[in-house]
Amino acid sequence: MAVPTYAKPIAGHPPQTQLMTDRAVFKEAYAFIPRGVMRDIVTSRLPHWQDTRAWIIARPLSGFSETFCQYIMEVAPGGGSEAPEPDPRAEAVLFVVEGSLNLTVAGSYHSLKAGGYAYIPAGAVWSAANRSEATVTFHWFRKAYEAVDGIPAPDPFVTSETDVAPVAMPGADGRWTTTRFVDPDDMRHDMHVNIVNMQPGGLIPFAETHVMEHGLYVLEGQAVYRLNEDWVEVQAGDFMWLRAFCPQGCYAGGPGPFRYLLYKDVNRHPKLDRF
Repeated sequence: MAVPTYAKPIAGHPPQTQLMTDRAVFKEAYAFIPRGVMRDIVTSRLPHWQDTRAWIIARPLSGFSETFCQYIMEVAPGGGSEAPEPDPRAEAVLFVVEGSLNLTVAGSYHSLKAGGYAYIPAGAVWSAANRSEATVTFHWFRKAYEAVDGIPAPDPFVTSETDVAPVAMPGADGRWTTTRFVDPDDMRHDMHVNIVNMQPGGLIPFAETHVMEHGLYVLEGQAVYRLNEDWVEVQAGDFMWLRAFCPQGCYAGGPGPFRYLLYKDVNRHPKLDRF
Protein backbone atom coordinates (compact mmCIF):
# COMPACT_ATOMS: atom_id res chain seq x y z
CA MET A 1 0.00 0.00 0.00
CA ALA A 2 1.35 3.42 -0.96
CA VAL A 3 1.86 5.94 1.83
CA PRO A 4 -1.43 7.90 2.04
CA THR A 5 -1.48 11.65 1.66
CA TYR A 6 -4.01 14.06 3.13
CA ALA A 7 -5.08 17.44 1.78
CA LYS A 8 -5.77 20.43 4.01
CA PRO A 9 -7.01 23.99 3.39
CA ILE A 10 -4.55 26.17 1.52
CA ALA A 11 -5.48 29.12 3.79
CA GLY A 12 -3.69 32.42 3.23
CA HIS A 13 -5.31 35.23 1.26
CA PRO A 14 -5.35 35.61 -2.53
CA PRO A 15 -3.79 38.68 -4.16
CA GLN A 16 -5.89 41.53 -5.55
CA THR A 17 -4.86 40.41 -9.05
CA GLN A 18 -6.65 37.06 -8.75
CA LEU A 19 -9.92 36.62 -10.66
CA MET A 20 -12.95 36.19 -8.42
CA THR A 21 -14.43 33.48 -10.63
CA ASP A 22 -14.21 30.10 -8.88
CA ARG A 23 -15.94 26.72 -8.79
CA ALA A 24 -17.89 27.31 -5.56
CA VAL A 25 -21.62 26.65 -5.87
CA PHE A 26 -24.60 26.17 -3.54
CA LYS A 27 -27.64 24.47 -5.03
CA GLU A 28 -30.86 22.94 -3.78
CA ALA A 29 -29.46 19.39 -3.79
CA TYR A 30 -25.77 19.96 -3.04
CA ALA A 31 -23.05 22.42 -2.12
CA PHE A 32 -19.53 22.42 -3.52
CA ILE A 33 -16.77 24.25 -1.64
CA PRO A 34 -13.49 24.14 -3.59
CA ARG A 35 -10.16 24.33 -1.84
CA GLY A 36 -9.44 27.76 -3.32
CA VAL A 37 -12.09 29.46 -1.17
CA MET A 38 -11.01 27.95 2.16
CA ARG A 39 -9.00 31.02 3.13
CA ASP A 40 -8.08 32.76 6.36
CA ILE A 41 -10.98 35.22 6.14
CA VAL A 42 -13.66 32.49 6.37
CA THR A 43 -12.35 30.77 9.50
CA SER A 44 -14.19 30.77 12.84
CA ARG A 45 -12.97 30.95 16.43
CA LEU A 46 -14.61 28.66 18.99
CA PRO A 47 -15.28 29.11 22.72
CA HIS A 48 -12.78 27.39 25.06
CA TRP A 49 -10.37 26.61 22.20
CA GLN A 50 -7.00 28.35 22.46
CA ASP A 51 -4.76 29.22 19.47
CA THR A 52 -7.24 27.45 17.20
CA ARG A 53 -9.30 28.29 14.17
CA ALA A 54 -11.86 26.27 12.22
CA TRP A 55 -13.26 26.07 8.73
CA ILE A 56 -16.89 25.09 9.37
CA ILE A 57 -17.80 23.40 6.10
CA ALA A 58 -21.12 21.78 7.07
CA ARG A 59 -23.82 22.65 9.61
CA PRO A 60 -27.54 21.92 9.95
CA LEU A 61 -29.57 24.24 7.72
CA SER A 62 -33.33 24.46 7.28
CA GLY A 63 -34.24 22.70 4.06
CA PHE A 64 -30.75 21.34 3.46
CA SER A 65 -28.47 19.50 5.89
CA GLU A 66 -30.17 17.89 8.85
CA THR A 67 -27.79 15.59 10.67
CA PHE A 68 -24.24 16.83 11.18
CA CYS A 69 -21.53 19.47 11.43
CA GLN A 70 -18.07 19.14 9.93
CA TYR A 71 -15.11 21.33 10.87
CA ILE A 72 -11.51 21.44 9.71
CA MET A 73 -9.62 22.40 12.85
CA GLU A 74 -6.19 24.04 12.79
CA VAL A 75 -4.44 24.13 16.17
CA ALA A 76 -1.19 26.05 16.65
CA PRO A 77 1.59 24.78 18.93
CA GLY A 78 0.41 25.05 22.53
CA GLY A 79 -3.24 25.32 21.50
CA GLY A 80 -6.22 23.10 22.15
CA SER A 81 -9.12 22.79 24.57
CA GLU A 82 -9.94 21.26 27.94
CA ALA A 83 -13.67 21.72 27.23
CA PRO A 84 -14.07 21.24 23.47
CA GLU A 85 -17.70 20.13 23.20
CA PRO A 86 -20.53 22.36 24.52
CA ASP A 87 -23.39 19.95 23.72
CA PRO A 88 -23.75 16.75 25.81
CA ARG A 89 -25.83 15.16 23.01
CA ALA A 90 -22.97 15.37 20.53
CA GLU A 91 -20.88 12.40 19.49
CA ALA A 92 -17.72 13.06 17.50
CA VAL A 93 -15.24 11.65 15.03
CA LEU A 94 -11.79 13.20 14.74
CA PHE A 95 -9.54 12.48 11.75
CA VAL A 96 -6.03 13.94 11.67
CA VAL A 97 -4.55 15.10 8.35
CA GLU A 98 -1.41 16.88 9.58
CA GLY A 99 0.73 17.01 12.69
CA SER A 100 0.30 15.33 16.07
CA LEU A 101 -2.85 15.63 18.21
CA ASN A 102 -2.79 14.81 21.91
CA LEU A 103 -6.22 13.43 22.78
CA THR A 104 -7.60 12.38 26.16
CA VAL A 105 -10.95 10.54 26.18
CA ALA A 106 -12.59 9.19 29.34
CA GLY A 107 -9.24 9.33 31.15
CA SER A 108 -7.24 7.54 28.41
CA TYR A 109 -4.43 9.38 26.59
CA HIS A 110 -3.69 9.00 22.87
CA SER A 111 -1.32 10.60 20.36
CA LEU A 112 -2.83 10.78 16.87
CA LYS A 113 -0.65 11.33 13.81
CA ALA A 114 -1.79 11.93 10.23
CA GLY A 115 -4.36 9.23 9.42
CA GLY A 116 -5.33 8.89 13.09
CA TYR A 117 -9.04 8.36 13.81
CA ALA A 118 -10.98 8.71 17.06
CA TYR A 119 -14.64 8.04 17.88
CA ILE A 120 -15.94 9.93 20.94
CA PRO A 121 -19.43 9.01 22.25
CA ALA A 122 -21.94 11.59 23.38
CA GLY A 123 -21.38 12.76 26.93
CA ALA A 124 -17.77 11.58 27.09
CA VAL A 125 -15.23 13.83 28.80
CA TRP A 126 -12.42 14.64 26.39
CA SER A 127 -9.74 17.19 25.64
CA ALA A 128 -7.43 17.94 22.73
CA ALA A 129 -4.03 19.63 22.66
CA ASN A 130 -1.11 20.34 20.37
CA ARG A 131 2.08 19.81 22.38
CA SER A 132 4.34 19.73 19.32
CA GLU A 133 6.20 22.54 17.59
CA ALA A 134 4.15 22.29 14.37
CA THR A 135 0.52 22.95 13.48
CA VAL A 136 -1.97 20.10 13.77
CA THR A 137 -4.95 19.91 11.42
CA PHE A 138 -7.90 17.55 11.82
CA HIS A 139 -11.50 17.04 10.79
CA TRP A 140 -14.12 17.16 13.55
CA PHE A 141 -17.52 15.63 12.85
CA ARG A 142 -20.34 16.38 15.31
CA LYS A 143 -23.73 14.69 15.39
CA ALA A 144 -26.51 14.50 17.99
CA TYR A 145 -26.51 10.82 18.94
CA GLU A 146 -29.81 8.98 18.40
CA ALA A 147 -30.16 6.53 21.28
CA VAL A 148 -32.32 3.40 20.81
CA ASP A 149 -34.00 1.43 23.62
CA GLY A 150 -32.23 -1.88 24.16
CA ILE A 151 -29.10 -0.93 22.20
CA PRO A 152 -26.12 0.34 24.22
CA ALA A 153 -24.22 3.45 23.20
CA PRO A 154 -20.88 2.91 21.44
CA ASP A 155 -17.61 2.92 23.34
CA PRO A 156 -14.82 5.37 22.49
CA PHE A 157 -12.01 4.03 20.33
CA VAL A 158 -8.87 5.26 18.60
CA THR A 159 -7.26 3.76 15.50
CA SER A 160 -5.47 4.80 12.30
CA GLU A 161 -6.08 4.39 8.60
CA THR A 162 -2.90 2.34 8.35
CA ASP A 163 -4.35 -0.19 10.83
CA VAL A 164 -7.60 -0.81 8.92
CA ALA A 165 -7.67 -2.97 5.79
CA PRO A 166 -9.79 -1.52 2.96
CA VAL A 167 -12.76 -3.60 1.83
CA ALA A 168 -13.05 -4.23 -1.92
CA MET A 169 -16.36 -3.21 -3.49
CA PRO A 170 -18.09 -5.94 -5.52
CA GLY A 171 -17.16 -6.23 -9.18
CA ALA A 172 -14.62 -3.39 -9.10
CA ASP A 173 -11.46 -5.51 -9.54
CA GLY A 174 -9.82 -3.66 -6.64
CA ARG A 175 -10.20 -0.23 -8.25
CA TRP A 176 -12.83 0.82 -5.65
CA THR A 177 -12.36 0.06 -1.95
CA THR A 178 -13.68 1.47 1.31
CA THR A 179 -11.76 1.85 4.58
CA ARG A 180 -14.42 1.27 7.24
CA PHE A 181 -13.61 2.25 10.80
CA VAL A 182 -16.91 0.86 12.15
CA ASP A 183 -18.58 -2.45 11.32
CA PRO A 184 -21.67 -1.63 9.19
CA ASP A 185 -23.65 -4.22 11.20
CA ASP A 186 -22.88 -2.53 14.54
CA MET A 187 -26.26 -0.99 15.36
CA ARG A 188 -24.82 1.07 18.21
CA HIS A 189 -23.46 3.51 15.66
CA ASP A 190 -25.73 6.00 13.90
CA MET A 191 -23.05 7.56 11.69
CA HIS A 192 -20.11 6.30 9.67
CA VAL A 193 -17.02 8.25 8.69
CA ASN A 194 -15.14 6.16 6.12
CA ILE A 195 -12.46 6.67 3.47
CA VAL A 196 -13.37 5.82 -0.11
CA ASN A 197 -10.38 4.83 -2.27
CA MET A 198 -10.48 4.73 -6.07
CA GLN A 199 -7.68 3.87 -8.46
CA PRO A 200 -7.46 5.54 -11.90
CA GLY A 201 -10.30 4.22 -14.02
CA GLY A 202 -12.38 3.24 -11.00
CA LEU A 203 -15.95 4.44 -10.90
CA ILE A 204 -19.24 4.38 -9.05
CA PRO A 205 -21.17 2.76 -11.90
CA PHE A 206 -24.67 4.05 -11.15
CA ALA A 207 -26.35 7.18 -9.83
CA GLU A 208 -26.58 6.46 -6.11
CA THR A 209 -29.84 7.93 -4.81
CA HIS A 210 -30.42 7.23 -1.12
CA VAL A 211 -31.65 8.49 2.22
CA MET A 212 -28.17 9.09 3.69
CA GLU A 213 -26.84 12.63 3.83
CA HIS A 214 -23.18 12.99 2.82
CA GLY A 215 -20.14 15.11 3.45
CA LEU A 216 -17.18 14.30 1.15
CA TYR A 217 -13.76 15.88 1.63
CA VAL A 218 -11.21 14.98 -1.05
CA LEU A 219 -8.01 13.80 0.65
CA GLU A 220 -6.02 12.98 -2.46
CA GLY A 221 -6.18 13.00 -6.25
CA GLN A 222 -8.79 14.19 -8.71
CA ALA A 223 -11.95 12.93 -10.38
CA VAL A 224 -15.19 13.91 -12.05
CA TYR A 225 -18.09 13.65 -9.61
CA ARG A 226 -21.80 13.46 -10.47
CA LEU A 227 -23.80 15.79 -8.20
CA ASN A 228 -27.52 15.71 -8.99
CA GLU A 229 -27.65 16.66 -12.71
CA ASP A 230 -24.11 18.12 -12.84
CA TRP A 231 -20.69 16.61 -13.50
CA VAL A 232 -18.13 18.52 -11.41
CA GLU A 233 -14.33 18.27 -11.56
CA VAL A 234 -12.96 17.78 -8.06
CA GLN A 235 -9.46 17.64 -6.58
CA ALA A 236 -7.64 17.25 -3.27
CA GLY A 237 -8.90 19.81 -0.75
CA ASP A 238 -12.40 20.19 -2.26
CA PHE A 239 -15.56 19.52 -0.23
CA MET A 240 -18.96 18.25 -1.37
CA TRP A 241 -22.12 18.36 0.73
CA LEU A 242 -25.04 16.25 -0.50
CA ARG A 243 -28.52 16.31 0.93
CA ALA A 244 -30.53 13.10 1.15
CA PHE A 245 -31.57 11.61 -2.21
CA CYS A 246 -29.14 13.72 -4.25
CA PRO A 247 -28.07 11.45 -7.16
CA GLN A 248 -24.33 10.89 -7.17
CA GLY A 249 -21.64 8.99 -9.02
CA CYS A 250 -17.93 9.22 -9.71
CA TYR A 251 -15.24 8.55 -12.30
CA ALA A 252 -11.62 8.61 -11.09
CA GLY A 253 -9.78 9.97 -14.10
CA GLY A 254 -6.61 11.37 -12.59
CA PRO A 255 -3.09 9.93 -12.82
CA GLY A 256 -3.09 8.62 -9.25
CA PRO A 257 -5.43 7.43 -6.48
CA PHE A 258 -8.58 9.42 -5.72
CA ARG A 259 -9.59 9.28 -2.05
CA TYR A 260 -12.14 11.08 0.06
CA LEU A 261 -13.33 11.20 3.66
CA LEU A 262 -17.03 10.31 3.69
CA TYR A 263 -19.71 11.03 6.32
CA LYS A 264 -23.14 9.41 6.28
CA ASP A 265 -25.95 8.92 8.78
CA VAL A 266 -26.96 5.26 9.16
CA ASN A 267 -28.87 2.60 11.14
CA ARG A 268 -31.83 4.70 12.29
CA HIS A 269 -35.44 5.29 11.24
CA PRO A 270 -36.11 8.61 9.50
CA LYS A 271 -37.83 11.04 11.83
CA LEU A 272 -41.54 11.49 11.15
CA ASP A 273 -41.47 15.06 12.48
CA ARG A 274 -38.78 17.29 10.98
CA PHE A 275 -38.04 19.33 14.09
